[in-house]
Amino acid sequence: MEKKRVRRLYVADYLITPDRVIPHGAVLCENERIIGVGGFSGFSVEPEIEIFNYEKAYIAPGFLDTHIHGAGGCDCSRCETSPRDLAAMSRILGERGVTGFFPTVVADRKEVMLENLAALAKAMRSPLPGADAIAINIEGPFLNPKRSGSQPREVLSEIDTGFAGELIAAGDGLVKIMTFAPELSGAEKLITLLKENGVVASMGHSLADGKQTLRAIEAGSTHCTHLFNGMEPLHQRQIGLAGMALTDDRVTVELIIDGRHVHPRMVDLACRCKPEHQLIGISDCTMASGMPDGDYCIGPSAIRVIGGFSQNPEGKLAGTTTMLDSGWHSLMSSGHLSETRAAGAVTYNPARHFGFDDRGILLPGRRADLAVFELGSNRPLLTVRRGQIIYHAEKC
Repeated sequence: MEKKRVRRLYVADYLITPDRVIPHGAVLCENERIIGVGGFSGFSVEPEIEIFNYEKAYIAPGFLDTHIHGAGGCDCSRCETSPRDLAAMSRILGERGVTGFFPTVVADRKEVMLENLAALAKAMRSPLPGADAIAINIEGPFLNPKRSGSQPREVLSEIDTGFAGELIAAGDGLVKIMTFAPELSGAEKLITLLKENGVVASMGHSLADGKQTLRAIEAGSTHCTHLFNGMEPLHQRQIGLAGMALTDDRVTVELIIDGRHVHPRMVDLACRCKPEHQLIGISDCTMASGMPDGDYCIGPSAIRVIGGFSQNPEGKLAGTTTMLDSGWHSLMSSGHLSETRAAGAVTYNPARHFGFDDRGILLPGRRADLAVFELGSNRPLLTVRRGQIIYHAEKC
């Protein structure tokens, strides 16, 4: 049976494509694809077209969160035993303008990681009600114990390419990025293995000096996990991972944009240093995102959330509860980026860097993934994923 043609026109005060801003813009979608983008006056409105007209609002591509440990009570590192499942996480992200995300797992005992990755991959292949779970992010276990962050040191390990291969296999083709410390023995062999399997080798949780970082970059590592966090601070006489990632144009960097993990001046520094397409905004959210204050976890680690502030029993920052819809404006306020460039950091840049060329930008032929936000408050009003409306806010 031929699929029914559904055409919808979304209209708002302006579009952030994010290549440019289009005043009084409109996006025409047919089923799962965008077929027209431009000023509203350029569209002929036919009777079969359903129109969604938003005043005092703007439209952006659906957000992509490529480093997120959980939300809505779901902990990606304990997929089957988490209080809420991946569907709950998908739903709450869809309510925040996110149309795609990378469930992110932390280090744990070998058998736990392998079992969890298999369960997570299975859950990701089932239909989800909100944002799509499009790839897996593995943060560990090949990290430096002295820069473990909130991850327990006892579950970290030296680089073991056999184990790395098992992790990739357990993810059933969905693993897209793995974080490792480039100073650990065997780092270059691990990078080669990851590249052979289409996995981005990301440097992080590290004490690497400049030479060790450069060796990893030249071996093919093109990504830095949450810049400034989990690594040595900048030093005027000693170059380390942070300094190398800032100044080497082969490296794309992540920034946690919750306003707590990175000082506004350091956000500004990163935005000044990195070329336009090599800056990715991430949430680093935990299962506590969208949930009340209380006790939660990230895999084997206990965390406590008070007033939206997340930390482990030692008082260290442990992820965040600030999702991308709230955080991305810090790239304008702190990083002094234009609205288009800031939006690109949570849409086009991650899509381009990880090879999802069918999304992240409002152009004909791309996936019908978009989000509508209220001007001033930036409240999410509508989220569309693959042409399906997955969230529609109630009118105030």
